[in-house]
Amino acid sequence: MLNLVLFGPPGAGKGTQSAKLIDKYGLIHLSTGDLLRAEISAGSTLGLEAKKLMDQGILVPDAVVIGMIENKLNENKSAAGFIFDGFPRTVAQAEALDSLLASHSLSITQMIALEVAEEELTQRLLERGKSSGRPDDQNESLIRKRVQEYMEKTAPVAGYYDNQGKFTGINGVGEIEVIFGQILSIIEK
Repeated sequence: MLNLVLFGPPGAGKGTQSAKLIDKYGLIHLSTGDLLRAEISAGSTLGLEAKKLMDQGILVPDAVVIGMIENKLNENKSAAGFIFDGFPRTVAQAEALDSLLASHSLSITQMIALEVAEEELTQRLLERGKSSGRPDDQNESLIRKRVQEYMEKTAPVAGYYDNQGKFTGINGVGEIEVIFGQILSIIEK
């Protein structure tokens, strides 16, 4: 089973490359944002708990998100694998994810990080903001804050997987197909 964490700051190209990996390998896409929305619309116990917290402006605790991921693992026991998008964002979440996967006799195969300089990210997100309608993609100071938040809080997760020999960083700037080819060569190793 192929279980990937596609990693990188906002605007690095994770969504583009995730879609290509899903098509190639038949992976199940696990986006924490999508999971939260699905659980809420399904009216599940976890979804109701998450909605109550979100309505109060409180971040959904890791345990709730891990529970949602476990539901997806249970629903897709015969999957070719999973691609994790937007999770884990902290070392504590990475540890919780590893424990969850181990309880299902699974593990993360590889974390692949798309590395892109801040100026390039800013320009990409501003460009995306012209068509995405997302206000957070249209405000340069918000974009820079999001990238800084990633660098401070999320980037240390790379060290966690690097210590396990499961981390590879690649240049996320260039032709989409060339970057995809680099990702495939990492996976095929």
